[in-house]
Amino acid sequence: MALTTIIFIVAIVVVLWILFVIFPINLWITAIFSGVKINLMDLVFMRFRKVPPGLIARSMIIATKAGLPSISTSQMETHYLANGNLQNVIKALIVADKANLKLSFQQATAIDLAGRDVLQAVQVSVTPYMIIVPAIMGVSLDGIQLIAIARVTVRTNLQRLVGGAGEETIKARVGQGIISCIGTAKSYYEVLENPENISKKVLADGLDSGTAFEILSIDIADIDIGINIGATLQIDQATADLSIAKAKAEEKRAMAVASEQEMMARIQKAKASFIRAESEIPIALSGAFKSGRFY
Repeated sequence: MALTTIIFIVAIVVVLWILFVIFPINLWITAIFSGVKINLMDLVFMRFRKVPPGLIARSMIIATKAGLPSISTSQMETHYLANGNLQNVIKALIVADKANLKLSFQQATAIDLAGRDVLQAVQVSVTPYMIIVPAIMGVSLDGIQLIAIARVTVRTNLQRLVGGAGEETIKARVGQGIISCIGTAKSYYEVLENPENISKKVLADGLDSGTAFEILSIDIADIDIGINIGATLQIDQATADLSIAKAKAEEKRAMAVASEQEMMARIQKAKASFIRAESEIPIALSGAFKSGRFY
């Protein structure tokens, strides 16, 4: 009798272990009462595929309760096995659905597998944020250097997020546009009086093309006056011209000194010739006396 009782207890324990460990009855029941149609055997086979059935079941329940379009357990398993962040994808889909953003499960998983934070991307698309552009230096046509500080408000473009350029491209393009606008201004007064013209011109150039963002506004936060590049260049040019003039003057002076020394040498040579000629006069006189040709 005792042996029969022990066998009965062991059989009950084995059955319960099979029901609650091998067969996740609790997850299946929870899913059924949550309105999720999921096959019990699918939950069982997930363990053999090394997929946590609890994660899939909870994700299905959350997606169903949020009113998301039908997502199959096979799709969720595939994304999990591809080392994707399934919970992040489901949360991103819920946020996008509540914000009336077009984002499918395929797009969300592609963004996630591309290494981007899909939830953060959706949140940025819902709530725009600001990119701080480093101080940009430009020179107007009158030679005055201007230093502009810009703030770019962007939101994520979910359709271009995969393969789109990032923040650094936005900063570079905005900086290039600001430099171009300042460089075409006839006077720095124009820039200081109407800084919004820079924003309008730069924004109209479509700088967000090919990026993962959509530029909402470009604001010039501050413009400072730098050095007078034109005057500095003129001073440098004058200094260079002065150095050239000095070099040429020094060259002429050296040539004059050399010419003077050459003339002094010629004078000394002429004096030597004269002295030599004078020394020959007495000899000529004595020869004339001796030969009787001196009259």
